[in-house]
Amino acid sequence: MLAAETKWVAVPLATSLPQKSSIRWNEILEAADPFLKAVAQRLVTQAEEFEPEVSAYAEYALSGNGKQLRPLLVSLSGAATGKVSDNHVTIAVIVEMVHLATLVHDDIIDEAEMRRGRPTLSAKWGNEISVLLGDCLFAQSLKLAASFPTPEICRAVASATNTVCSGEILQTQSRRRFQISRQEYFKILAMKTAELFALSCELGGLLNQAAPAQREALRQFGLALGTAYQLYDDCLDVFGSEAVSGKTMGSDLSNGEVTLPLLVTLERMADSERASLELQIKNWLPQYFPGVVSLLGKYGALAESRRIIHQHLAAARQTLQMLPDSEGRDGLAGLIDYLAQQSDALGVLP
Repeated sequence: MLAAETKWVAVPLATSLPQKSSIRWNEILEAADPFLKAVAQRLVTQAEEFEPEVSAYAEYALSGNGKQLRPLLVSLSGAATGKVSDNHVTIAVIVEMVHLATLVHDDIIDEAEMRRGRPTLSAKWGNEISVLLGDCLFAQSLKLAASFPTPEICRAVASATNTVCSGEILQTQSRRRFQISRQEYFKILAMKTAELFALSCELGGLLNQAAPAQREALRQFGLALGTAYQLYDDCLDVFGSEAVSGKTMGSDLSNGEVTLPLLVTLERMADSERASLELQIKNWLPQYFPGVVSLLGKYGALAESRRIIHQHLAAARQTLQMLPDSEGRDGLAGLIDYLAQQSDALGVLP
C-alpha cells in the first residue's frame, strides 16, 4: 500500500555492518549525476509556475544546493527495479519540493538565519512571506503530482506530506520535554524525516510497476535509512563540526530538542545531575556546550547512538535482499556504507 501510515517499530538487535573500504560521496553521486542535474534544473523552472511577484522567492527556495538525497533515492530505486525515466525526474522534483517547503517552515520556527551557507528565506524577506511561500511550495508539489494519470501518486504525496508536517508538530511539542521515551522519539524521526525517504524509494519502484513485495521492501529501506540518517544528523550536532554539519554546533540543544545523545545521557545519570542538566537546557547559553558534551561522553551517548544507527543500517541492508541484482541496488547499498562510515567518524579528531 502506498504511503501507509508511518509507524515506528523497534529494530531487533542486528549484526554489525560489514567493513567496507572508504567511500566518497562524489562516487555515489557520479552515476546519478545527469539525473540530479535534470532535477535541479526542473526545480528552478518550477518557479516560473508562480505569479511574477512570487517567482523570485520560489526560485530562491528551490535553488539551494543541498545533498539531493531524496532525488538520489528516487533514481536508485528506479534503477533497482527497471529503467529510470523522465517520470522519475518529476517524482524527484515533487518530493524535493515538499522537503524544501518543510525547510522554509523549519527555519521560521528555529529563527535560523543561515542554511547551506546563505541567508534563509525568512532572514531575507521575513516570516510572513516565508510561511506563505512554504504553503505555495506544498501546493505546487501536489499540483505536479496530480498531473500523473493515476491518482495513486497524488494520494501518496499528500499522505506523506501530512505525515511529515504532523511529525514536525510532535517534535515541536516535545521540546524541553525531558521525559520523552525512546519510542516517542523514534516515532517523530520516522514521521518527520524517514517518511520522505520511504516515499522517494517507493515511488521510484511504483513508476516501474515493481511487484508489491519489492515496493514494500523499498519503502522499508527508506524508513530504515531515513531514521539512521536523522540519528546521524542529531549526533552531528554535538559530536561533529561546523565544517561538516554546516550549522552552529549545539543548535538542537539551543532549541531544546531532546535528541538521542541527550536522551541516552538523561536515562543514565543520577537524578541530581539530571536536574542540573535539564536546567541548563531550559535556560541555554552557548557557554554550556562544552560541559554538556563532556557529560554526553561520560555516559557513553555516542557509542550507544552509533550502535542504534548501525542497527537501522543493518535493517536497511536486509530489505535489499528483496531486490534483483542491479547497479541501482548496489547504489542503495553504497548509501548504507557511506552513512556507516560517516557515523563511525563522529567524535574522531581530524
